[in-house]
Amino acid sequence: MDPALDLPTLLDLARHFLTLSLLSIGGANAIIPEIHLRAVEIEHWMTDADFSEMFALSQAAPGPNVLIVSLIGWKAAGVAGALVAMLAMCAPSSVLTYHFVTVWDRFRAAPLRIAIQSALAPVTAGLIVASGYVLTRAIDQDWQAFAITGTTVFLALTTRLHPLWMLGAAAALGALQIV
Repeated sequence: MDPALDLPTLLDLARHFLTLSLLSIGGANAIIPEIHLRAVEIEHWMTDADFSEMFALSQAAPGPNVLIVSLIGWKAAGVAGALVAMLAMCAPSSVLTYHFVTVWDRFRAAPLRIAIQSALAPVTAGLIVASGYVLTRAIDQDWQAFAITGTTVFLALTTRLHPLWMLGAAAALGALQIV
């Protein structure tokens, strides 16, 4: 059977990403742990290695972080899966955001709005840290990889070094490790 015609998988993709669309405070990277749980551990659409490669590809490609959703949809159900997953992920949050912003802007100086914005910042940061943890667990399989990742995280949190320098150094060390 052609994976693009797999209706149950397309419906699962739509249901999963419709829900996550409304929970993705801070963008798609904030819900990587939940995407990983569904795609790798529950549905078995791909392996940890596949997921890590797709995440890396989606981050390297120009465009929004949400590209990982289309790659997961493609892996699960072909081109139709990519379209369904991306539409399910983008449409609900876009419509909700459009309507919400018109109301939100009216209450620019309201104390409740200021409190909500202040509360959402650490929630978003926590979700992104959880995403990093899930990716580290999926990719790092030996002590050298954990050391490279740990050092990179430490430098990112304690210095003003540009992240691209750290990424380049980590990539070089990782390449040397493979050889």
